[in-house]
Amino acid sequence: MPRAPRTTKVRGLSPPAAGGLDSRRFPMRALVLSLVVSFPACGGSERPPPHFPPAGTDTTLGPSDIFDVRVYDEPTLTNTYRVAEDGTIDFPLVGRVAVTGMRPPEIADLLRTRLQDGGFLTHPQVSVLVKEYNSKRISVFGQVQHPGNFPFTERMHVVQAISLAGGFTAIAAKNETIVSRRVNGRERRVRVPVEAIGEGEVANFYLRPGDIIFVPERAF
Repeated sequence: MPRAPRTTKVRGLSPPAAGGLDSRRFPMRALVLSLVVSFPACGGSERPPPHFPPAGTDTTLGPSDIFDVRVYDEPTLTNTYRVAEDGTIDFPLVGRVAVTGMRPPEIADLLRTRLQDGGFLTHPQVSVLVKEYNSKRISVFGQVQHPGNFPFTERMHVVQAISLAGGFTAIAAKNETIVSRRVNGRERRVRVPVEAIGEGEVANFYLRPGDIIFVPERAF
C-alpha cells in the first residue's frame, strides 16, 4: 500500500484551525490583527485643543492695576495699591513711585532699594502680588449671558472667562468656542472645547491679555 504523505511538525507551532489564519503564510496580516487586539479602541473623546506658539505672558503693570505690597514685619507698610493714571503709586516714607511697565518682582526690588537707601529699613523684605490686571483685559462675546470686556488675571483660563460673562446661553455651541489672539502681529484662532474642559476630559486653556473669546450658536 502507498504510504501516507509524511508531515513535519515544528516545535511550538500547531496546524491552523479550520477557517483560521495561518500566521506562517500571512505573517503581516497576523501582525496587524494582533496590534488591533492589543491596543484599545480610540475615538469618542475630545483631543486637547491646538495651542498657540509659546510666548511669555505680559505681567507688566499699568494704570488701574491693583496689587498688594507686603513688607515683612512692617504692617504699616503692607497695603493694597492701585496704579494711578500717571502710572505711579504713593508709597509710605518713599513717596511717589513710577511702576508702569514694570513686572511685580521689579517693583518689589525698586521699593526695597528705596526703603534701604532712604535709611528707613536696614534689610527690608518686600513682595508684590497682583490682584487685578485692569490695564489688560480679555473680551467675551457671542452666546454668553453678559458679553463684554473683563480684567485679565494671572493664569486666567477660558472657563473663568466664560464664568465672568455669566456662563453660556441655552443655545451656545460650547465645544465650538473660538479664541482669537494676536501672535507676531497676526491674528490666530483656535477652537477650544469648553464643555469638555469643564467635564475634565480636556486640559484647561490658559488665556493671555487681549484674547477675544467668541461662543457661536449651536446648530439645531
